[in-house]
Amino acid sequence: MTGKDVPGLLEAASSIPAGTKVNVTFLGNEDLEMRVAAAKAVADAGFVPVPHISARRLESQDQLEEFLSRLQEVGATEHVFAVGGDPSEPAGPYPDSLSVIRTGLLQKYGAREVSIAGYPEGHPDIPDDVLWRHLEDKSAALKEQGLGAVILTQFSFDTEPVIGWIDQVRSRGIDTEIRIGTPGPAGIKRLLGFARRFGIGANAMIVKKYGFSLTNLMGTAGPDRFVSDLSQLVAQDRSRGPVSLHFYTFGGLKATSEWVHEYRTAQS
Repeated sequence: MTGKDVPGLLEAASSIPAGTKVNVTFLGNEDLEMRVAAAKAVADAGFVPVPHISARRLESQDQLEEFLSRLQEVGATEHVFAVGGDPSEPAGPYPDSLSVIRTGLLQKYGAREVSIAGYPEGHPDIPDDVLWRHLEDKSAALKEQGLGAVILTQFSFDTEPVIGWIDQVRSRGIDTEIRIGTPGPAGIKRLLGFARRFGIGANAMIVKKYGFSLTNLMGTAGPDRFVSDLSQLVAQDRSRGPVSLHFYTFGGLKATSEWVHEYRTAQS
């Protein structure tokens, strides 16, 4: 959710299981008060806030400490997501999430578990070798600090690159939980717009495998086929370790939470 999504969170609250992790984004057009208020709303509703810390948007160490201090006041620092962020040039001393982790400030302000980013289909602006090196370095840094880690990935439409990437993560000796980014139900145009923005594969073959057609952009799509296929692939090999889902709520928190409930009911 974003800082503007508090009304949507309250609307969806009754259909979201207590204790669910809810990520709170760090957008450039929102301020400290909005981010903290959103994290507090998540905690007050009985969920686990996971505020994002966008390294390249931070202008100084003082700004980082102020943010962490305010989050700590509302009980929202135990779980955080350290991410590089969108700006092409860092606004301050942190060029990437690894530099934030290495400050030791997350632990100082009460962090117990830190999510870090994973990119099964790569990143449009970062070479693959750099992505892998940073994933290994971040995992090692968190382990050295005694912090729990979760790898939270960009969303995907295609299970093939996802399962191949999971296998590569495990082959590098990283055994932490992986949460695969999964688009919640949303309009097809909206989903494709986000895919283009983040460099996600969305050609005709891939989207057909996901369950919708590029020739019908007026409809909506949900991740039923993607989730079912991915669960089968993960179950085939226990060495793939702990793998779960992280939903990107492009169509809204309520629509996503209702989809999860309906899918679970159908599976059972």
